[in-house]
Amino acid sequence: QVHVVESGGGLVQAGGSLRLSCTVSGLEFDNYSMGWFRQAPGKEREAVSCISSASLRTRYTDSVQGRFTISRDNSKNTLYLQMNSLKPEDTAMYYCAAAGAGVSSGSLCSRPPPSNFDWGQGTQVTVSS
Repeated sequence: QVHVVESGGGLVQAGGSLRLSCTVSGLEFDNYSMGWFRQAPGKEREAVSCISSASLRTRYTDSVQGRFTISRDNSKNTLYLQMNSLKPEDTAMYYCAAAGAGVSSGSLCSRPPPSNFDWGQGTQVTVSS
């Protein structure tokens, strides 16, 4: 069974930075595309960024392009999201998820897992103005 643990969230002022981490167990991490997703209160979960298994391809939603950087360390089964120049509208619960077998990073971001997916507990990011 796949298990993910997200960490690194917190309260920061606008313009600040945070680095999120996601440690994964229960699958061959280096065989799967991974993604970061977020859900703000009253809104649907959205894809933030996705990365292919060997880090050759990355994808970002328009609102974070140029500010966020996704990366992974396959030797540590860990996914990262470096978030710079944070804005109040980045405030949300952030989750990570693995793609299904054979699913590309592009497809993972285009069609995020459904709400009844076995999501982790997430990590809260709050950006004050």
